[in-house]
Amino acid sequence: MTPAQRTRWICERARAIGFDLCGVAPTDSLAELSHLDEWLARGYAGEMNYLREPRRADPRRVLSGARTLIVVALNYNTQHPYSTEWAAMAGSDPPRGWFSRYAWGDDYHEVLIEKLETLLAAMRAQFPEPFEARAYVDTGPIVERVAAKHAGLGWLAKNTCLINEHLGSWLFLGVMVITLDLAPSLAPGEPPAADLCGNCTLCLDACPTQAFSAPYVLDARRCISYLTIELRGAIPEGLRPTMGRAVIGCDICQDVCPWNRKAPVTTLAVFQPRIFSARDEIGKRRSENGHSFFAPALEWLASLSQEEFSEAFRGSAAKRAKWRGLVRNAVVALGNSEIDRDSEACARVMLLLSKLADSDDAIIAEHARWALARLT
Repeated sequence: MTPAQRTRWICERARAIGFDLCGVAPTDSLAELSHLDEWLARGYAGEMNYLREPRRADPRRVLSGARTLIVVALNYNTQHPYSTEWAAMAGSDPPRGWFSRYAWGDDYHEVLIEKLETLLAAMRAQFPEPFEARAYVDTGPIVERVAAKHAGLGWLAKNTCLINEHLGSWLFLGVMVITLDLAPSLAPGEPPAADLCGNCTLCLDACPTQAFSAPYVLDARRCISYLTIELRGAIPEGLRPTMGRAVIGCDICQDVCPWNRKAPVTTLAVFQPRIFSARDEIGKRRSENGHSFFAPALEWLASLSQEEFSEAFRGSAAKRAKWRGLVRNAVVALGNSEIDRDSEACARVMLLLSKLADSDDAIIAEHARWALARLT
């Protein structure tokens, strides 16, 4: 096969496996990576020190002899309401919080890496010459969205997400670094997809924590996704009121994006919201009764023990927040829940927060005291 024929075969096989998009990018043309050091120097990465890995600035350093990057995308949008729609209809008894769409179902890392390994096995069977490859799903020193742009899958939006003209931005990305000689999806001299954000600033204007220092530039230290997942210590007190009822991640900048208004929905069961019951067997978490990962009850989240957290979030991407982080986030969301001060729900919440304010965990206790003061 010629390099172009190989690329076509790989992308056809990727779609047969279940990926929605596939493209190939050369390892030496990712111009956006030249700005990475400046972004890091501004401190915008916060405590995410793994972003300082030198290999992130040059994929050729990830694998000796690497020639190209195979980039795949999988749609995870579901038919459930966006966070901006849900907030308007949500009641206050019991008070509920928000998990980002990506964390509703099974861990996307595991879902995508299994498909990538299936693709790699098919490639080894199809192509006789030996080659090396490494597959990553948010687990290696690759800036996936930049690679995806240069593989022809979309453009980098003002909210820094990748947008595809037909699928929107609800896309999980996976990358394979490979030594095999492949033809890039974009012909020599062909530019990546045009930036179709235009004059729109809806994503920037809607961000409640003002995490964008400029269009296309994210200060992760102010991003709700960072605050709820990556930050291990105390959430800056000045940002807590602006976080609303977010517990795991934030979808707002994508929810308001016009390119997502007609985004197709997936029928994949693995990305539908889990419904957890302690009585369920592992892997059968979608029973009719239990705690839904779509708008979960905050009192349930805040009262979880370490053992209960480990059981409930096994096989979920939300486990990255860890037990302390989840309880901390749920407590902040309770403080922002705006429940009726004279309601039974408020009495229950105040009792729970009072208990947590005496926690042996200093981080949880401090955030519980803050939430109590908000509701008093």
